[in-house]
Amino acid sequence: MNIFKSLIGKVWQDPNAAEVVKIPAGQLYIVRPGNIRTSRECIYNDAMATIRRVSAVEHHFQLVITRVYEDGDQELLEDEDETDEEKTFLIAEELEFRAGETDGEPNFMWRDLQGDVDEFYEYVAVGTNAPTRAFFETCMYRAMYERKYKVGADNVKDKELEEFIWRAPAEPTPVHRKKASVGTKAAAPPVTESPKGKARASPLLDLPVIIEKEADLYFWDNEEDQFIEHGAVTAKIRQSDTFESWLTASSDEGQLLAHKIRSEMNHRWSIKMRSLTWNHLGDTGLMTSWVLRFRSTEDYEVVLQTFTQTLWETLYQMAWGKIKPDEQNYIMSGTEDVVMQDVSDEEVEEEEIQSELEPDASDSEEEEVEDEDQPPALPKGDYNSQLTVGYKGDRSYVVRGSKIGFFTRGDDHAMKYGGTIDAITSTRGKQFRPSQVMLHEQDTKMVLKNPDEPHSLYSMDLERGKIVEEWKVHDDITVDHIAPDNKFAPTTREQTLVGASHNALFRIDPRVSGTKMVESQFKQYVSKNKFSGVTTTREGKIAVASEKGDIRLFDSIGKIAKTALPPLGDPIIGIDVTADGRYIVATTKTYLLLIDTLIGEGRYAGSLGFDRSFPANAKPIPRRLQLRAEHVAYMNHEISLSPARFNQSETQAENAIVTSTGQFVIAWDFNKVKKGLLDKYEIKKYEDLVMQDTFRFGDDKEIIVALANNVVVVNKQQLRRPTRVSLGGPRRSSRSHSAIVNAPY
Repeated sequence: MNIFKSLIGKVWQDPNAAEVVKIPAGQLYIVRPGNIRTSRECIYNDAMATIRRVSAVEHHFQLVITRVYEDGDQELLEDEDETDEEKTFLIAEELEFRAGETDGEPNFMWRDLQGDVDEFYEYVAVGTNAPTRAFFETCMYRAMYERKYKVGADNVKDKELEEFIWRAPAEPTPVHRKKASVGTKAAAPPVTESPKGKARASPLLDLPVIIEKEADLYFWDNEEDQFIEHGAVTAKIRQSDTFESWLTASSDEGQLLAHKIRSEMNHRWSIKMRSLTWNHLGDTGLMTSWVLRFRSTEDYEVVLQTFTQTLWETLYQMAWGKIKPDEQNYIMSGTEDVVMQDVSDEEVEEEEIQSELEPDASDSEEEEVEDEDQPPALPKGDYNSQLTVGYKGDRSYVVRGSKIGFFTRGDDHAMKYGGTIDAITSTRGKQFRPSQVMLHEQDTKMVLKNPDEPHSLYSMDLERGKIVEEWKVHDDITVDHIAPDNKFAPTTREQTLVGASHNALFRIDPRVSGTKMVESQFKQYVSKNKFSGVTTTREGKIAVASEKGDIRLFDSIGKIAKTALPPLGDPIIGIDVTADGRYIVATTKTYLLLIDTLIGEGRYAGSLGFDRSFPANAKPIPRRLQLRAEHVAYMNHEISLSPARFNQSETQAENAIVTSTGQFVIAWDFNKVKKGLLDKYEIKKYEDLVMQDTFRFGDDKEIIVALANNVVVVNKQQLRRPTRVSLGGPRRSSRSHSAIVNAPY
C-alpha cells in the first residue's frame, strides 16, 4: 500500500481542505447478492467519489458519491428513493470498505447500513490508475483511524492502518435473534472495552469490584423497535486507582459487556422501573442502547449511589469523601425523578396517561417536504458558527469565518438572504473571526469579541456594516463572555453590558474615558473558576456558569453571589434564564440542567435564589433534560448539545426550550417539563449539521436554525415526536406494537 506521504500530508494537515481526495469519473451500483431482484443495479451512470472532511466535527469524514449530469442523461431507476443527486456515508469500520476490480476496472465496495443486511454499494472508478486508487483507499483507512481513535492521522504508519483492511471471514456465522415478549430472551452482542480502549474484557478482571448486584439486561434492537431481553446478569462496577471506572455485566456465558463510566453514556435512572438506561459508542462507530433492571429498590438505590460517586470522581479526579455532605446531597438529587414545585401528582399522572395514549408516528408516515424556496447559501469556504436574532425588522445574523451574513423573514415566513458583511476588520485594519457577537442599542449596533485581543471589544455600526469603535475594557482582565445589561436591554438604548473573565464579573460602560470597566461594579474570585457563560434577567440579575459545572446567582454586580450551586460534574457550555429569573437552563454536552430558583422553605421562602441564599439543607433540585437512549441509538452519534435557549418575549412567559445536536433540532414544551415530563420532546432532522438555533424574538413557534451552510426557519409544529422516521432511521412497510408492551420503556 503506497502512502504517498508528501501528497497526503498536504491535504490531510490542512483543516481548510474540505475535500481530501476525489475520483472524478465512475459509476455507482447497488449490489444485492441472492436477492430476487437483479443482483446489481446501476444507481448513477456517471458519478464522482469524494472523501470529504466534516469540519464541524473533529476526526469525522464522509464518503460522498455525487451524480454527474450530462446532455442526454436519462433516469436509470424508477424508484424515487434512489434518484437523488448525492449519497453520503460516514466513514467508519462498520462500512466494511474494500477495494477490488470489476471487468478490469478498479472498484470500491461498502455496506449499505440503511438497507438489508446483505446490500452493498459499489463504485467502479472508470479509467482510474493504480496510484490514484491506492491513494483513495489509503485516505479511507486514515479516516477510519481518526474516527476510531479520536486523534489525527498525520503521522500514522502503514502498519497501523492494516486493521482497517477488510478480510473475508473464514466461515460466516449467521446470528439468529428472537423478539422479546414475556419470558423471551435473546443473546446480546458483547460490547466490551478495556482500560486502553481495546475490545478485550480480561484486563478489567484485575480491577477491584466496588459493588455487584443481580439484574436483568436488555438491549435496544433497531430492527424490531424495542428492547430485547437478554436475561439475568451480575452487574458490577470496577474502579482503578486512577479514578477510572467500568460498568460490567456477566452471566454463565462470561462477561457480556464492559463500558467505561463517563458522561457520554447518556445515562438515565428510573426509580419506577428500578432501571439504568445508557448508550455506548463502540469501536466501529455503532451507537447502542442498554438497560439494567434491578431486583429490588434497595439494589437500585445502592448502585445509583455508587455509579454517581464514581462518575463524579472520574470527572474531578478526586475522592467523593472530600466534598461537603450538603454538596453530596445536591449532586445526588440531580439523579432523582421528581416533580417541580406547585404541580400536583394528579396533574402529572393525567398528563402521562394522555401522552401514552397518543399514537406514535408510524414508519409509514409521509416525510415532510422541505420548503422549496430555501434561502441561498452564504459564500463557500468557512462554515456558519454563531447565530444572533434581532427583535427589530426580523433580522438574523450568522457568523461565517470573518464575515457576517444577514437574513430577513419574508411575508411567507421563510428566511430571505439579505447579504454579507465582508472582511470584518479591527479599527487598525486587521481582519479577524469573531468568537462572540451580541446585538446592541435597538439592533443598530453589534458588539464583537476578537479572540486575538481578549482585553477589548469592538462595536460595529450595522447600518454601515463597519466596525467603528474599539473598547479597551482592562489592561489585565480579559473579556471572555458578554451579556446585555438585562434580558431586554438590546431593545432599548441601554449602552452598558455585563462582562466576565475566567474568574471575574464586571460591568462595561463604553461611555467612560480610558478603559471601559466600571471599577465600582467588579467582583473577582481568587481561584480559577473557569466561568463559561453569563446571562441576565429582565431586572438585570445575573447567573454565571463555569466549566467546573457550578452556577452562581447575583442580584447585582460587585457583590458576592447570593447563591452558589455546586457542580454535578459536567462542564457547562451555555446558560439562559427566564425573564422573571424563576428558571435557569444550563447546557452540558449530553444533557440540559433545569433549576427552579424559588426558595421553597425557611426564612426566605417565596424569594428567588438571586435575592436570597437557599438554606443549606434545602437547595433546589436540579432536573436533567436528556434524550432517551433508544432515540440516540437511531441517531447513531454521540450527543453534543448546542447552548439551549428559552423562547423570548416581553409580553408572555416562556413556554419552550430549544437546542440541537448533530443534524437535529430538539424542542421541549416547557409547560410539560414543569409538570415533570422531562423526556417529552420533539425533533427535526436536517441534511446539514445544525450549528445553533433559537426562537424568533417575541415568537414561541418559529425557530431560526443556523445550518453549517445556510439559515432556515422552522415552525415548532413541524417538529415531530421521535420515531424511526423522524430520527432518520430506515423505513419499514409495517410494524407491530404488540411486542413492545412489556419492554422496560
